[in-house]
Amino acid sequence: MVGILLGAPCENDGMTSPAEVERVQPQPEEAAFEDRPWVTVVWNDPVNLMSYVTYVLQKIFGYSKDHATKLMLDVHNKGKAAVSSGSKEKVEADVAKLHAAGLWATMQKDS
Repeated sequence: MVGILLGAPCENDGMTSPAEVERVQPQPEEAAFEDRPWVTVVWNDPVNLMSYVTYVLQKIFGYSKDHATKLMLDVHNKGKAAVSSGSKEKVEADVAKLHAAGLWATMQKDS
């Protein structure tokens, strides 16, 4: 809440002047949350072959075979992997492309 408190009249000219302006600053953790980028998360699924997941990551994001394979192995072994990051709009588009390719993907704020 923002409020303005007016001071008492000045003795010399009879005019009033603002004595204090209260400003509310966002909490540091709130500001940090807003500044964090979004990430695209690919989840392990029982349907897609590991070679297909690697192929999709190469085609959609232009990753090298080695990098796409590393991400695919994270998905396979850890259950998920962050495969891209950026603005909310960019990550939404990335998730849509992954869904169109048949992969399970979500988006979230980077932690």
